[in-house]
Amino acid sequence: MRISARADYAIRALLELAADTGRPLTCEAIAQSQGIPHRFLKAVFRDLRQAELVRSQRGCEGGYWLSRDAASISLAAVVAAVDGQLMTVHGESLGDQSYPGPAARLSELWAGVRKRFEDILAGVSLADLLADDPPEPAVSLLRDAALGPVSKSPSVASGVQAPPGHRAVGQRGFETGPSVTTPMGAL
Repeated sequence: MRISARADYAIRALLELAADTGRPLTCEAIAQSQGIPHRFLKAVFRDLRQAELVRSQRGCEGGYWLSRDAASISLAAVVAAVDGQLMTVHGESLGDQSYPGPAARLSELWAGVRKRFEDILAGVSLADLLADDPPEPAVSLLRDAALGPVSKSPSVASGVQAPPGHRAVGQRGFETGPSVTTPMGAL
């Protein structure tokens, strides 16, 4: 799964605006603060303005503001504003995909993955990411991220299970200490 640079930059820019609602922020200031190329960010702001997620004012006191409360702007709305569809296969809508023979159910799987992805992004707002105590599903996603990437243990892949109180290391080695499992419920 890939998050585009446009979506990443758009969310980061909107978080800057959501964190400082007292005044308009310039594209230049946001680009510098977030380490985003200024010219690229200007194009992203054009898409955000067309989607009515931000409003702008020209002049020496000008800049950008959120067009509505940060709690009402979901990550799904931001991604859709700058990228269009949230998930495609070979650049085509998932509804347009069909596969022959044994791969026939793959289009159903992609549709299920897209639905979960959309549900997750629709359930997280800009305000959730700025909150000291974020609500679900943001808090679960942030907690899962702190645990690290989910990977298949070498012992599971080779069919050898680690003894209790040990965790797999390398191809068939084991190490003592607590093991950490990451829940897959988020996706």
